[in-house]
Amino acid sequence: MFKKKNNRNQNKRKLVISTNPKSIVAEQFRTVRANIKFAMKGKEFKTLLFTSASVGEGKSTVAANVAISFAQEGLKVLLIDADLRKPTLHYTFSILISPGFTNFLMSNWKLEDVIRESEIKGLHLITSGPIPSNPSELLGSDLIYDLWKKIKSRYDIVIFDAPPILSVADAQILSEKCDATILVVDSGKTEKKNILKAKEVLEASKANTIGVILNNFILEKDHYYYEYYG
Repeated sequence: MFKKKNNRNQNKRKLVISTNPKSIVAEQFRTVRANIKFAMKGKEFKTLLFTSASVGEGKSTVAANVAISFAQEGLKVLLIDADLRKPTLHYTFSILISPGFTNFLMSNWKLEDVIRESEIKGLHLITSGPIPSNPSELLGSDLIYDLWKKIKSRYDIVIFDAPPILSVADAQILSEKCDATILVVDSGKTEKKNILKAKEVLEASKANTIGVILNNFILEKDHYYYEYYG
């Protein structure tokens, strides 16, 4: 018989920058943070979107760890699960899925009522909320602009975990509204043609793509890096 894995422990393992801050992978996330700050230098960047070409490339794990890395620097950070089709943030942080993003967009909930504090100092969370039947329409609604005004005045940086750019229109809609976009690519999975297609879609959406993160890159003799990164 196989022992049933503890989901809470699995989730904590994903947040390696918090649970194992001295690891190689944690250092890589700090490098990502430094590169983002360099790209943001001298510019009014507050909203940052993470997407990928397709499903399963590790964008949600990367977004969560980058968000924590900024909070560890003393910044006030908001991480929003904007993947309204396959949300994961509530699993990662072991919290309830509702109330969340869709409650704010559909039900006139106050922003204060859908924001959750995390165990990480300075990091607040908005889960996806109930999965809607019309994600693209919700993300394109006028309420999004109201959200933007409120979160930009309250936080130093806001990170959106969006759906894959080639799967649905949601990420395109959000990328056009965000100050910057980062594409997460699985080095052992994503085909070159899909990377190029994702780049084309982002360009067509007028997204400000500031970088690409190569995920699941195996360093020789460094299984630890492979095991945790993504």
